[in-house]
Amino acid sequence: MKLIGLYMLALLGGVFLAVQAGFSSQLGSLLKQPVLAVIFTSLTSAFLGVLFVLFWGKPSFQMFSIPEIPWYLWWIGGLFSMAGISLYFYAIPKVGISKIIALGLCGQLLFSLIAGNFGWLNLPVEPITPKRLIGALAMTLGILLINTK
Repeated sequence: MKLIGLYMLALLGGVFLAVQAGFSSQLGSLLKQPVLAVIFTSLTSAFLGVLFVLFWGKPSFQMFSIPEIPWYLWWIGGLFSMAGISLYFYAIPKVGISKIIALGLCGQLLFSLIAGNFGWLNLPVEPITPKRLIGALAMTLGILLINTK
């Protein structure tokens, strides 16, 4: 797939995550428990993911590769997902979706710049260049403008 197509998929994924956050925060408010909303959202995601793999997935999963996967990789993503999504579901009804999504993007942006610069999480190194730093500052300024009256 061409790079522009991948960029469009990332943009669409961001839209989907914002829509999901809006609906799921409503569920968390009605349940009076954001963590329950995370549980139901995660169960639905898992169910639909299994259906997707069964009907459209490539037969690339190999049982013999399971022992080679570090034990913590099965759980650590879920831990951060549950914590992050719970924080969103709790805060969105109190502050508003645009502010929370903007602040969340700011957190993602800052962490991704630092993690990419040092190659954390076993990802490719992406040094912080003046151009990237200016872009991050511009985005951060935009986020600040979104969040001020």
